[in-house]
Amino acid sequence: MSLAKTASLEIRTPEGVSFSLALASPVVRCLAWLIDLLIIGALSIAISQVLGLLAIVFAAVPVINRAILDFAQAIQIALGFIVSVFYGITLEWLWRGRTVGKRIYGLRVVDERGLNLTLRQIVVRNLFRMVDILPSMAYLVGATSCLFSKRCQRLGDIAAGTLVIRQVKFPEPAIDQILARTGYNSFAEHPHLEARLRQRSTPEEAQVALDSLLRRDELDPVHRLEVFAALAGHFRTHAEFPDEATHGLSDEQYVRNVVDTLYRKSVVV
Repeated sequence: MSLAKTASLEIRTPEGVSFSLALASPVVRCLAWLIDLLIIGALSIAISQVLGLLAIVFAAVPVINRAILDFAQAIQIALGFIVSVFYGITLEWLWRGRTVGKRIYGLRVVDERGLNLTLRQIVVRNLFRMVDILPSMAYLVGATSCLFSKRCQRLGDIAAGTLVIRQVKFPEPAIDQILARTGYNSFAEHPHLEARLRQRSTPEEAQVALDSLLRRDELDPVHRLEVFAALAGHFRTHAEFPDEATHGLSDEQYVRNVVDTLYRKSVVV
């Protein structure tokens, strides 16, 4: 079995838009997990101390003393599992595939097709962590899976159909030069739809749209029309603006408005 890996994954949407995802390496994933592990350990210790204080408080009551102690011990046994699993599930759901460690190292969990995660995928990949950490929290199973997987997936990722990617920080584009002659952005009349467009567009999709404008003069007329038609169709699935905002716009002008919304109006996250 080969250990060779692809540094990035090419994604092609049904609309014909292609973009690449930079895959996270096992080393960076390990560093991010170590930070998360420290946080999980701190949370576990804090909860254990609270339980210990409760046991001391109720120790003076002989009738319930034993029951409280047994309950505290049972909770402590299950504590590592509960905290570690729900730590990942909660943060990956609220932060769109990121935990504290992943945010620090610029990582994010996504669907293997480049889509946002579903709750089911988040639950599955975090439950499988109990298998990946074997034996004895050594993470040998998960590490071996990452090393031999072409896309650096641990067992939880394979079961859930997910990938961990690096979110590349793109340099600030010269938006003023690109959009100098576009005039008024009709999308600005609908801020709630602009917010939806930003929320549903990934940094990779925003970069593809920007690159298409930067390189539009390099395309022959036929391919230029095809590219912008595909891009406009793709972004319409993220947010459908009303007719008064899109009337008279060509596909290229539509993409210009999209880029203006994603880059000038707000920071893409």
